[in-house]
Amino acid sequence: MSYLLNALSMLIELAFDAVVTLLLLRVLAEACRADFNNPLSQFVYRYTNPVLAPIRRVLPNWRRINLAALLLAWLAMLVKRLLLFALLGVMPHPVGAVVLALAELLDFVLLFYLVLIFGWSLLSMFAVDRRQPLLRLAGSIVAPLLRPLHGKLVAGNIDFAPMVVMLVLLLARLLLAAPLLDLGARLAMSG
Repeated sequence: MSYLLNALSMLIELAFDAVVTLLLLRVLAEACRADFNNPLSQFVYRYTNPVLAPIRRVLPNWRRINLAALLLAWLAMLVKRLLLFALLGVMPHPVGAVVLALAELLDFVLLFYLVLIFGWSLLSMFAVDRRQPLLRLAGSIVAPLLRPLHGKLVAGNIDFAPMVVMLVLLLARLLLAAPLLDLGARLAMSG
């Protein structure tokens, strides 16, 4: 692949990953009932609502899961993958492209949680203002994953729950997302 195609594919991935991150933040903030008065929550809501509002009329939430945002995140992954295949001059098999986009979304969610838990636990070790918007939003999103282990893996003053959850997320990436990505790639290239 030429240097120009590498640069173009990087820009496509960055743009679509930013959109997926915004949609994923919307899904997780709603599911975890993040504080709406948080400026970051308001930013996410303000920039996702114009796109999600019409879709939510047709595809309502399921419990606290915003299905419209999940659908759009998956579609963004699908369009990203199709554009990257087009850059290579390859026409993927439709079923493979669908499976690959789903696998990439799953892998993205797992990686998103890994980064979020790492950043949140790193920031919580320092004397950071607990009212800081980023820390509040991250804390409310990671809390459901850490809650089952909260206080059970403490040695001294160190809580090892974030490390255990990160290990489980890494294993999920290796044992769930990677095989699904391989299957999607094989199906996409079979067409």
